[in-house]
Amino acid sequence: MSSKSISRRNFLGKTAATTGLVSFGAFGISNSPYSQMPGSERLPREVWIATLSQMELKAGNSAQMNKMILDILEKAIVYKPDIICLPEVFPTSNLDQKLTLNQKVELSATAMEQFSSFAKQNNCYLICPVYTVENKKIYNSAVLFNRFGEKTGEYHKIHLTEGEINEGLTPGSLQPPVFKTDFGTIGIQICFDMLWDDGWKALRQQGAEITFWPSAYAGGKAVNAKAWQNKYFVVSSTRKNTSKICDISGDIIAQTGIWDKNLICAPVNLDKALLHTWPFCNRFDEIRAKYGRKIRITNYHEEEWSVIESLSPDVSVKDVLKEFDLKTHEQHTHDSEIAQNEARNKV
Repeated sequence: MSSKSISRRNFLGKTAATTGLVSFGAFGISNSPYSQMPGSERLPREVWIATLSQMELKAGNSAQMNKMILDILEKAIVYKPDIICLPEVFPTSNLDQKLTLNQKVELSATAMEQFSSFAKQNNCYLICPVYTVENKKIYNSAVLFNRFGEKTGEYHKIHLTEGEINEGLTPGSLQPPVFKTDFGTIGIQICFDMLWDDGWKALRQQGAEITFWPSAYAGGKAVNAKAWQNKYFVVSSTRKNTSKICDISGDIIAQTGIWDKNLICAPVNLDKALLHTWPFCNRFDEIRAKYGRKIRITNYHEEEWSVIESLSPDVSVKDVLKEFDLKTHEQHTHDSEIAQNEARNKV
């Protein structure tokens, strides 16, 4: 790995501040009016994310599918993604070949070797959803490789379908792990986990800033909802239909579709916070007057949400919140709940 990459990783670690993300343009549909192409100056907490849809990808066997996926990922390399997410158990899905569970495990091991090498060669993190074995139990898993191609984490799907259990899979722990990267803290949920809130909330409570969701289906509005409910970024990678990147507000930053069927890559900015608009809007004019274009405030008028984002390496949202005595949405509701409980307990 180059010294430049290592320096950037250290810098990102030192500048970690608040939670949330926003796009600055890429290929795929983007809601951002800003554009920043590779090679230009990056913001301190800017992260490039690539995600894939397996829509209409069919193969005779797992080796052919892996090659198809790797060929698609080559299109993202020009953007130098920091992290790539692939669909749920992609190496053994959409195949003409019928496989036993043990065969799926064996083919998963082969895929992990290939995609860990890809991560190393392209200096990126990669989430590789496959079947894994631990203590003689088989899991539907997502394995995280770091920029060196090393396995640095593994998530086991918590909420299996009845079909998966009948096939011989074991549900994962009810307490999902988070993973530390050089750009921030991430979490993972898989497919059927979408129908339960517990894992998603647990990840937020542990500081997840981005949650990745490899899945067999697209999820639709539920993906957007998980983002705004938990105030973090959600990235889906699906076996059919749409894969997308959702902001902390639930807005779509980028998504696959007719013209970007299988791959999107977009940058997001982690130096961002979501607030309940009232009463903090009383300080917004002061913030704008002092920081001008270095800070962007986006108001969601009906929801009464406001998102404050740094557009300058010279300004940290964490510092702005402190300077103007602002609270994040989570802190605001937490403090209000404490006050409510104290009031109830008064004699």
